Amino acid sequence: MIISSLRTGRLAALATLSTTIFLLTGCTTNGGSTTGKAPVTNQPSSFNFPVVNGSIGSAPTIVVPSSTPPATLESKDLFVGTGASVTANSTVTVHYLLMGWKSGKEIDSSWGRGAPATFALSQVIPGWQQGMPGMKIGGRRELLVPPALGYGDAGSGPVGAKETLIFVIDLIAVK
Repeated sequence: MIISSLRTGRLAALATLSTTIFLLTGCTTNGGSTTGKAPVTNQPSSFNFPVVNGSIGSAPTIVVPSSTPPATLESKDLFVGTGASVTANSTVTVHYLLMGWKSGKEIDSSWGRGAPATFALSQVIPGWQQGMPGMKIGGRRELLVPPALGYGDAGSGPVGAKETLIFVIDLIAVK
């Protein structure tokens, strides 16, 4: 009975990890972009970011604006951490919430699964590869990822076609 429970627990953990990696890993290294890159804005200009409510360390809520989503990667530090910074070669441990701009629906949440996610930036969508460097442990960042740096024109799994992705990310650890 104990061995069976351990196997079931391991299978559930493996399924959760597989889903997380699938959602954060683009089908291509350029997110389906025909140019291979989309312009990146590291700090917000006059763009109207979605409102994020909630304290760092707890699951946020996002209010999606009715305006047109950005055409470029947008990044906004909601809370600046004080720990080590993410680099392009980092492996990160994060809590995150993913919402679709167009759909206005939550697509994925590590908080909802009850455990943070750990992965190398080299294994995820280009929007994370370009939007995470510079973030510090203990911080919370909002990333707005256009389709060209996410899942492209076709979408993938629960992510719809041409969907702009809204991520709220709490950085827990970096290696």
